[in-house]
Amino acid sequence: MSVFVVGIDMTIVNVALPVIRRGLGASVSGLQWTIDAYTLVIACLLPMSGSMADRLGRRRAFQAGLVLFSAGSLLCSLAPGLGWLIAFRAVQAAGGSLLNPVAMAIIVTVFPEPGERARAVGVWGSVAGLSLAAGPVLGGFLVGALGWRSIFWINVPAGIAAIALTRRFVPESRSARPRRLDPLGQALVVVLLVSVTAAIIEGPRPGWSSAPIITLCVVAAASAAALVAAETRHREPLIDMRLFRNAPFCGAMLIAMAYSAALGGFLFLNTLYLQDVRGDSALGAGVRTIPMAVALAVSATVSGRLVAAKGPRLPLVLAGTLQTTGALMFLRLDAHTPAAYLVGAYIVIGTGFGLVTGPVTGIAMSGLPADQAGMAAALTSTGRQFGAAAGVAVTGSVIAAHAGTAFVAAGHLAWSVIAGCAAVVPAAGAVVTSRWATRTARRGPC
Repeated sequence: MSVFVVGIDMTIVNVALPVIRRGLGASVSGLQWTIDAYTLVIACLLPMSGSMADRLGRRRAFQAGLVLFSAGSLLCSLAPGLGWLIAFRAVQAAGGSLLNPVAMAIIVTVFPEPGERARAVGVWGSVAGLSLAAGPVLGGFLVGALGWRSIFWINVPAGIAAIALTRRFVPESRSARPRRLDPLGQALVVVLLVSVTAAIIEGPRPGWSSAPIITLCVVAAASAAALVAAETRHREPLIDMRLFRNAPFCGAMLIAMAYSAALGGFLFLNTLYLQDVRGDSALGAGVRTIPMAVALAVSATVSGRLVAAKGPRLPLVLAGTLQTTGALMFLRLDAHTPAAYLVGAYIVIGTGFGLVTGPVTGIAMSGLPADQAGMAAALTSTGRQFGAAAGVAVTGSVIAAHAGTAFVAAGHLAWSVIAGCAAVVPAAGAVVTSRWATRTARRGPC
């Protein structure tokens, strides 16, 4: 339930963006911040959330996250203006940061036997894929029937039910050697991710060579260097840099960021295309994406079986190839693109997005000791969330930079960016499943 509501909030808001823009008078950058306030805050807080759960108790942290996420969702539905909505999305995300990585750490703890753990991770990945697929359809229905505020209502009863079920069924667990909190590392992570995202989103307005944007870039570079230096010297760092000696873990991080950037950018562009170019309603846009949702959900389920039968390489190569092909198909879109062509493109790219969910988490965890499960899961999720934020930021900035041209013409470059991100997945997938990468995993992170 937790992975479903967190995942669905990554996609359900997209279909409501044109309605929110009209209702709250938002600009393109305002719409970008509405999406990225959620994914960016989650990305910033995930490493600390994993450490806190390892130390304070995973069930306790999980329940606290559910409470905060549900409260933030309720506040979003009551937001009187765009600034308030963005702020409440950040509150919602603060709770969400305590859900997915802690859920994965709970799975690793509860299922110590490798076969059972693989099946449990497969279910987790399937639900994650299903949530991404269901968002646009469910969001379109709710916006069309009840208005954009209703997309946040559904999280409240789901959160309450999940709190009760967690109390009843989830055992408490902690890391045998929990790490100390690392406030300096956490602060540097926030500065790094926020400055990068802000530079990308705000760049088109003052210009990429303007003083504010250059300053943000310098701050990002300095914070990245300081983060590596500080975490290398820290006895119990927020981000253990030794993890990056594990090639499968590094590859999983890269794949998570690349595919999430492609997915986040695709959902942002697709919503604007369907409602602003084709003139669909929110409900019509949601219905039109049903083929993609079905393909994503089915392939997410198949992905786990492919990993069990053939290993992670095949689904990763297939996933990236299909994502790239689908993104290139969207280069031909205009206001009169035949529905059959659009359905085919949705099926191709949706299948690609679904196939990648299963193998990434398993690759990231390979060769790592159980005590680092919380950190590894949190960092992988950080990569995924930051990738989604970057995808929205880049594609939205491309559209904003070409505001004087037709959306279809401006969208060509944006679709090309998405195709480039997708092309990273098969290349990285082939490398991280090689014999050399497997040897680095066997050596462990030390």
